[in-house]
Amino acid sequence: MGNGKEYRRRGFPTAAARLGSEAWRGVILICLMVLLPLFLPGTGRADGELRFAALGNFPLENGRIIEDCRLGYRTFGRLNPERTNAVLFPTWLAGASEDLARHGYIGPARLADTGRYFVIAVDALGNGVSSSPSRSVTQGGRSFPEFSVRDMVRAQHELLTKHLGLTSLHAVIGISMGGMQAFEWRCSYPGFARKVVPIMASPRLTTADLLIFTAELRAIEGARRCPDGEIAGRKTLAAIHTYAIRNPGYYGRQVPPAEFPALLAGMEKNLAGYNLDDWARQLEAIMSQNSCLPSAAAPAEIFVIVARDDMLVNPESALAYAGTARGKSLELTGGCGHFAFMCEGEKIRAAVAAFLNGEDIKAPAQR
Repeated sequence: MGNGKEYRRRGFPTAAARLGSEAWRGVILICLMVLLPLFLPGTGRADGELRFAALGNFPLENGRIIEDCRLGYRTFGRLNPERTNAVLFPTWLAGASEDLARHGYIGPARLADTGRYFVIAVDALGNGVSSSPSRSVTQGGRSFPEFSVRDMVRAQHELLTKHLGLTSLHAVIGISMGGMQAFEWRCSYPGFARKVVPIMASPRLTTADLLIFTAELRAIEGARRCPDGEIAGRKTLAAIHTYAIRNPGYYGRQVPPAEFPALLAGMEKNLAGYNLDDWARQLEAIMSQNSCLPSAAAPAEIFVIVARDDMLVNPESALAYAGTARGKSLELTGGCGHFAFMCEGEKIRAAVAAFLNGEDIKAPAQR
């Protein structure tokens, strides 16, 4: 046996050296355990933190390009080791991912249940958070290119696959324009999502839908032609939108004529926070909605939820789609119109939970 100097001279570590090496290995292992989650989706950041995916110059189906395209999103919950519990939740008209959480649609035992699922709330193109007329440096205002619901979905697919490393979804859930994106997911990327839940949405707009959306779009276009048209345009838009999101029966029961001024003033105040160019571009996307025809052979299961008295989005196209696709449907009859997703939220939550969990949906309304 030689002494310590002989061991070092021959290249053999001493006990002290071996101990130091093991200590460093322990430090490195701890660092990896701490830092690795930062590079995995659904970990390492606070739930609900707004993030952006840079998509570069994003080509649209009309041949134009959104320059320096950025897509906003927030994640909630945890992605399981099998990566099978991701749920995508796109935003409604003029809505933001923050709204989905703030209004209680995301969270434990909520519509998008973060106790079970890794929820990705995504800001649709044109909503004032993701690339939009109001945010673009090089294509601001009316120079921002028109885009479609299909373009919204293509951008989301790029976010999921290239930025979050996902190859599938458990489900896509969407309300109103978010539901139109859910329909488009089933069409553009069949099989990527195992389940699709469009709520108060349509795969193809009816003439009644187009009349409402055209009236809103013309109110905005008329405002652009007048020096002081912004205020007048918002007032007209507020009146049209307020009428369409409910229905005559609801207003007859719930809003006496004496309360009409307060009702309209409230909507005008609410719309003051939105950019009219953003609203117009998303309206145009909605009006271009024309998803592929439903197929019973498509892999994704579909559960369509509509309100029988919805005046903003006619339910007939969605119900016909569900029938052809051999999907499930739920018709709400509570009398709230398009805003049934608010009035009958608990009924919707329970039905969606059963569908996503593979359970029987209790007592859906029959046609």
